[in-house]
Amino acid sequence: MHRSIRATVLTALAFAIAMIAFAPRSASAAEPGKALIGIYHVAPGKHVEFLKWMAARDAVDKAAGVPQAQWYAHTDGDSWDYLAVGPVLSAEQQKKVDDASRAKGLSIGAKASVEFRQFITSHTDTNVVGPMTATELAAEVQ
Repeated sequence: MHRSIRATVLTALAFAIAMIAFAPRSASAAEPGKALIGIYHVAPGKHVEFLKWMAARDAVDKAAGVPQAQWYAHTDGDSWDYLAVGPVLSAEQQKKVDDASRAKGLSIGAKASVEFRQFITSHTDTNVVGPMTATELAAEVQ
């Protein structure tokens, strides 16, 4: 599959997953929610370490009282290994996560970024809004 077609398919897949992953918003909600979609290509032989590293951060999110990302494992198709759909945190929520990470002895900031990169060959982060129906999306562009 050509790279541009693959990128289009991945973007559509990520958007569809974001719509499915979060509960539908109520009719009274004025704005759709925001989410962050991460697509990960894990380095050969690093899958177990990657998952343990991410699970430790998942536990911190839970302890800090912020929504945890929902994870999907690749089974067939494109080349990614894992896809995560998670919330976009407020500054206050991120501070809670950073404080909880420090309390558990986990790195944050640039140090965490360097640690993370030892497990992957590449990744993308995409900010999205939703979930929305196709009707709601069509109304946004008219």
